[in-house]
Amino acid sequence: MYNYLDFEKPVADLEGKIVELKKMSENGGAVDVADEISRLEKRSRDALRDAYKALTPWQKAQVARHPDRPHCVDYIAELMTDYTPLAGDRAFGEDNALLCGFARFRGEPVAVIGQEKGTDTQSRLKHNFGMARPEGYRKAVRIMEMADKFGIPLISLVDTAGAYPGIGAEERGQAEAIARSTSACLGLRVPNISVIIGEGGSGGAIAIATANKVYMLEHSIYSVISPEGAASILWHDSTRARDAATNMKITAQDLLEMKVIDGIIAEPLGGAHRGREAIMQAAGEQIAAGFRELAESTQDYREHRRDKFLAIGRTL
Repeated sequence: MYNYLDFEKPVADLEGKIVELKKMSENGGAVDVADEISRLEKRSRDALRDAYKALTPWQKAQVARHPDRPHCVDYIAELMTDYTPLAGDRAFGEDNALLCGFARFRGEPVAVIGQEKGTDTQSRLKHNFGMARPEGYRKAVRIMEMADKFGIPLISLVDTAGAYPGIGAEERGQAEAIARSTSACLGLRVPNISVIIGEGGSGGAIAIATANKVYMLEHSIYSVISPEGAASILWHDSTRARDAATNMKITAQDLLEMKVIDGIIAEPLGGAHRGREAIMQAAGEQIAAGFRELAESTQDYREHRRDKFLAIGRTL
């Protein structure tokens, strides 16, 4: 059973009935319920397909935040081998919201940077819900500099509501750390690819997503501010997040049309959480294809990045 979103209620009702019938069958019920289970499973699939056929931006935001979606640690475990995490920014301390290290991707060495939200109360507190502090971004810069020095490509996995806005983070130079991380991304002499696997929120995402190739999962979101934050600023009412999401162009489809991103990775029916292995393998295929395309180009990686980001908005 999954954690169901509001718009998935018809699916939840059907799948609940399926579970009840299966338990009845397992307990030796006298009535054969196989045909009824089969019929309900078909209705459930149809209901799920109908629900996901035309999601609104706000519904996509809900799917992007789904607690059962694969997280950064899952992608690393599935796609990487010999992963060696590195800790600390060599100035203040460690930040568990940003995971950084080196690994092998399909046999080739890569640097990996990713935001981890956590999966339960304890891990979410440990990872600060994926919201990095300045030391996290300075750690990311350290990893980028090492990757650049040794000619190792970079993969970043983005999943954050934004950088942590606490007083301590601001006192330690949050804005400066984000700016330096963004600058480090732009200045890399090696190829870098970013995949937005859930939320791509504000400067917290841009700091590690300023890449040669930026891909988004089909139901992920990417925006300058969260819908709730935008609603609070525009209407002084965070409950109007649905309206903000509709007007902000935060979906992968909108951003591909505006050429902010380079491609969309299709999710299984019902979202990434309903096909965890499938979506992670699809992401791996897209990352590999992106690196092949960059390797075949004769353009310098820094020039490619510069031209890519300067071109955004020119034709709008």
